[in-house]
Amino acid sequence: MQIIKKVLVKQVVTEKSKDKLRKNFTDHKMRLEQECQQLRFEQRKLENKRNMSKQELSQRFQQEIKNRKEKIKLVDFKIEQLDILEIGSEITEKEVEALVEVKEGSHWNEIMEASAIVIKDDVVVRIDE
Repeated sequence: MQIIKKVLVKQVVTEKSKDKLRKNFTDHKMRLEQECQQLRFEQRKLENKRNMSKQELSQRFQQEIKNRKEKIKLVDFKIEQLDILEIGSEITEKEVEALVEVKEGSHWNEIMEASAIVIKDDVVVRIDE
């Protein structure tokens, strides 16, 4: 019988991976800022067209803008943390699922023990079981 088990994917921090992460964070931040600008534009457009109360309209848009600004703060924090990270340290990137063979006589604790796949610059360097 086979079961599905969660496996962590860890990344060894290198200059290349740091640059890649920084670029991803910066791109995400720029997208969020563009969304804020687009929301402001849409708000002005709707204020001129609709008969909807300006206060209600403003509240809805301000909440969406606030949500994006919170996400921008989170991205800024991640960039700060990235700058602190030392080369060679391992960070958890994501979690994947793996099929594991279970037979009579298998040791359950060994099967369910935490596993990890360690990658460095997109190459698997180690599998911890």
